[in-house]
Amino acid sequence: GLVGNITCQHIIEEMGMKYVGSIDSRYFPPLAVLFNGIVYMPVRIYEAPKENIIVIISDIPIHPTASYDLSKALVDWMISIKAKNIVSIAGIATTTGLRRVFGGATDQEMLKKIKDKTEIFQVGTISGISGSILTECFIRKIPAMGLLGETPGPNPDPRAAVEVLNVLNNIFDLSINAEKLMNQAEQIELELSKLAEQVKTTESPMMPKKEFPMYG
Repeated sequence: GLVGNITCQHIIEEMGMKYVGSIDSRYFPPLAVLFNGIVYMPVRIYEAPKENIIVIISDIPIHPTASYDLSKALVDWMISIKAKNIVSIAGIATTTGLRRVFGGATDQEMLKKIKDKTEIFQVGTISGISGSILTECFIRKIPAMGLLGETPGPNPDPRAAVEVLNVLNNIFDLSINAEKLMNQAEQIELELSKLAEQVKTTESPMMPKKEFPMYG
């Protein structure tokens, strides 16, 4: 349900984060992202220097072909800037109709931070770039956590993002206005549904989409 994208976009807007760079790959879908008529790169990096927070947001699905190399490059960069806490955000589709937040971590210390604030995965897998980043962090013994917002399907789900924001506020003592996102939910759902459809139609026929029976 584009949970990670919606969550990150709201954090960027609420914190007034500054655009500092972008990521490009030959494996990304051939498209341009526009906001208010201006072209932006589909995978962007934002920073809030005062709060010492960096957000990497993607408006496109990261193909499995690119996930391995991209996750290694991202973790290399995170090490170079001495990142203390890494949070990977994604969605998990269920049929419960609930909006829980599931969590996992790369070590016991990070697990303690989310233990009482999320539904801890006992057994499962996290697919895609979110899972690749967590695996790379585990290999390199870097503290990281994965937060997955429960959603009923693939459609944009701001309500799931609200629950993830509430968990982030709780874990890191932030004050991001999640209620504002809820009020904007219907408009965001409409806009992101259009974007998701555009991305779907531009996926390269050279790399057919595969269905993975995993979380992510």
